[in-house]
Amino acid sequence: MKLITGLGNPGKKYEKTRHNTGFLFLDALREKFLFQKEYRVTEWEEEKTFMSELSFLKKGSQVIAIFQKPLTYMNNSGRAVGKISKKFDIDTTNDFILIHDDLDLPLGKYKIQNGKSPQGHNGVKDVEDVLGSVDFQRLRIGIESREDKRIPGEAFVLMKFSADEMLLLEEILQEALSTILGEIIL
Repeated sequence: MKLITGLGNPGKKYEKTRHNTGFLFLDALREKFLFQKEYRVTEWEEEKTFMSELSFLKKGSQVIAIFQKPLTYMNNSGRAVGKISKKFDIDTTNDFILIHDDLDLPLGKYKIQNGKSPQGHNGVKDVEDVLGSVDFQRLRIGIESREDKRIPGEAFVLMKFSADEMLLLEEILQEALSTILGEIIL
């Protein structure tokens, strides 16, 4: 079973902000399975035990992937990841993918890497701290599009994408989805 966790912040205030790119990716990923005969995906459900919204991807009666949106706010995401990976005995080295925004990459780019995280991303650092490892796969989705570089990163990530930026983001999410899908449904 795979655990695919997207980082973001809960609540309407943060919808479509750059820091919620992980949540946006999971929504797009879940949609890919909505009308497939071979797979079934559940609705998003808040699970207080795991401090998350969860959706389960099933093939027949078997759960093959858990999609997780931690509701702990970005900087405490590790607690939610730790709880669910422990409960479902997820091998985080091989069966865990962390999806997150990345200011080190320009908007419209993404990288899939193992053990490489952006400096200063507190959500990723918290996951690493709780798991006690950096040895897991991550999908880093670029969000850097500041015309005014004087805008501090911590303020920029909480700003909403413009309509043009959302179009570009949706394109790159679809491209990244194609790459990730093969790993989920093996």
